[in-house]
Amino acid sequence: MAATAANQYASRRLPRFVNLTPGDPAPRFVQRSSSNPRYFFDAAAGRNLVLCFMGSATHPAARAALAAAAARRDLFDDVHASFFGVTIDPKDESESRLVSVLPGYRFFWDFDQTISRLYGAVSVDEGGDGFMCKWVVIDPRLRITGVFHFREDCSDVAEVMAHVSALPSADKIGGIEAHAPIMIMDRVFDADLCQHLIAQYEAQDRDLSGFMRDIDGKTHIIHDNNHKLRRDHTITSNEDIARLQMTIRRRIVPEIQRVHQFNVTRMERYLVACYAAEDEAHFRTHRDNTTKGTAHRRFAVSINLNADFDGGEICFPEYGARSYKPPPGAAVIFSCSLLHAVTKVTRGRRYAFLPFLYDEAAAQLREQNIEYVAPQDSEGDK
Repeated sequence: MAATAANQYASRRLPRFVNLTPGDPAPRFVQRSSSNPRYFFDAAAGRNLVLCFMGSATHPAARAALAAAAARRDLFDDVHASFFGVTIDPKDESESRLVSVLPGYRFFWDFDQTISRLYGAVSVDEGGDGFMCKWVVIDPRLRITGVFHFREDCSDVAEVMAHVSALPSADKIGGIEAHAPIMIMDRVFDADLCQHLIAQYEAQDRDLSGFMRDIDGKTHIIHDNNHKLRRDHTITSNEDIARLQMTIRRRIVPEIQRVHQFNVTRMERYLVACYAAEDEAHFRTHRDNTTKGTAHRRFAVSINLNADFDGGEICFPEYGARSYKPPPGAAVIFSCSLLHAVTKVTRGRRYAFLPFLYDEAAAQLREQNIEYVAPQDSEGDK
């Protein structure tokens, strides 16, 4: 009994830290950084990531870590790897001790210690003291590959650099060629339907397309041509909508049920999009379900309507550099939680039909979240 009481007392007194180990998923977060007022860390996937929890740039060990990282521009190039220093010292920002050097080097202003708690550099206990300086290395799919604590002799620095040097690119997983977990289906739309949808697009007004982002608790449509540049037309004809519903229900829904054991019952958006070379159209890396207004989305569908264009391919950076350009009428189907992008169109125009699919449980989530969607930014579905 006495021993038990002593153990309980000790457990109350000792600070508790998150203990992450290789193979664990890396905690995701949004934090202010030296390069972005709201940096979504999961958008950095697709390359190896190094988080250096230094506490303050004034610490001797932190200076050694920063100097070693700065000397390896060959590693930290935003292709093989990226370096992120994490500081909890406000003077590192106010006195400009730490400055982004792009490509490759950024710093998180973790003054509220959000990241540091998630990664075990600061105790999870309220008012917990101390800072545990460490390196956390993360793979392109946001899984931890190594955790290295600072050492007095700074021998950790060479060990970390050797570890990062030996890491494979996103093209390999365990020495095996990586494949994005997507479905590709041909013969979804016939040639007549493809041409009809293109004609509908060309005959109507087209709007610049935005993307969804949560701001002050509400989901808004944002327009930023550096991130996304595309023009869309929303189909409103009941006859066309019925034809599209029937085609998706007959040809795509059974395959999703077979592969994923997921019963699609709803479709959002009847939208024909155009990525045009004259616009230098593109869509940078993003996920399709990261806001309250889009959290219900389960599967994205991308059906090409034509082939006479260059660029405009879909890629999934977490699984390598390979990109996909299915023929007209074929579909790429993937989870809305996968990081993906559309490369810049360099010749011609890429036309595509781009709905989202979900089920009744997700429909309830959408209904619950509708209050968080700014009225002018809601997107209808049938």
